[in-house]
Amino acid sequence: MLAVMFAGQGSQEKGMGAEVFGHYPGLVQFASEVLGYDLVALCTEDPDAVLAHTEYTQPALYVVNALRAFERAHREDQPADFYLGHSLGEYNALLAAGTFDFETGLQLVAKRGELMAAASDGGMAAVMNTPEEQLREILAEDGVDGVDIAGFNTGSQLVIAATPTVLAAAQDALKSRDIRCVPLRVSAPFHSRYMEPARAEFAEFLTRFEFAEPHTPVVSNVTGRPYEPGQVARMLTEQLVAPVRWTDSVRTLLDGDEEMEFTEIGGLALTQMVYKIKAGV
Repeated sequence: MLAVMFAGQGSQEKGMGAEVFGHYPGLVQFASEVLGYDLVALCTEDPDAVLAHTEYTQPALYVVNALRAFERAHREDQPADFYLGHSLGEYNALLAAGTFDFETGLQLVAKRGELMAAASDGGMAAVMNTPEEQLREILAEDGVDGVDIAGFNTGSQLVIAATPTVLAAAQDALKSRDIRCVPLRVSAPFHSRYMEPARAEFAEFLTRFEFAEPHTPVVSNVTGRPYEPGQVARMLTEQLVAPVRWTDSVRTLLDGDEEMEFTEIGGLALTQMVYKIKAGV
């Protein structure tokens, strides 16, 4: 059994996609026209230094992930038994599973990136080697209120999100106890209560689209389990405010098959997380 994974925001890098853009000139030109800028120049040269900006990062990553997945299919590599993606990567998982076409996915991620970029008051940080219960106790002891857990990446890494003042207080509380806390290079508190305005607007936007059921199971970030019938729009909406349950997602697959193999499209960050989750299991 094979699970194919797609990384999300944070995996972008200057030069990405250079190996595949030339194989799909029509799709690349189409994407550039939809987005209103030269996608190849953005990804390979980043002349205006905006690739790391959410509204550019998300559609750029979606396109590069999609083209790499098309390449994998054309090579006739082993077909996936499951798809899963981390945050934005879930859109590529759904595309690979036939839930929507390339154009629809591009429209979705462009709007998602726009809305998430607009919610710019806050940030995120990775907390190491601190279980959820202990983390909540520490924050309560120091009177830090307003922190959401935005991601369960591995058994040894949680991600927190909050407004700037609250996030700084949380980091101080953790550092005073010699707990490693690493700020993430993001512009807003994604996957938290603070994305509610974006969630509401995105929910309205999604009513314009119809979604097919995945032909291959896709594991949802929101539940850590495969999508249930008729839940695509709801899960994509809730994903904006719910934590990314990556650990649960991987464990769900491992519970079904201890020998499950995982392969990542375009990187190794998720693969490294899988190794750590397996070690925890």
